[in-house]
Amino acid sequence: MIYIIYAGGRTDGRTDGQTDRQTNRPTDRHTDRQTDRQTSRHTDRQTDRQDRQTDRQTDRQTDRQTDRQTDRQTDRQTDRQTDRQTDRQTDRQTDRQTDRQTDRQTDR
Repeated sequence: MIYIIYAGGRTDGRTDGQTDRQTNRPTDRHTDRQTDRQTSRHTDRQTDRQDRQTDRQTDRQTDRQTDRQTDRQTDRQTDRQTDRQTDRQTDRQTDRQTDRQTDRQTDR
């Protein structure tokens, strides 16, 4: 086969444009794959960060709620215990005083 080369291009049936497109195709696909992978990694990292932040916030909220509930329960229990003890002591003292007074009056 004899090729005749002109100053403007090839004579084998291809134009310069076709050759360029074919050459760029594998590169474009390769670049697309790389870009996709990078985008996926970036998205994964962001998602991981968001998950961590959500976890931290949830932990903080849970801690606060637990602390508040525990504090309230402890306060209520302490109040009840204190009230009961105070009532018992007051009752005992009142009973003793009343008994003493009654005894004194009876003695007189």
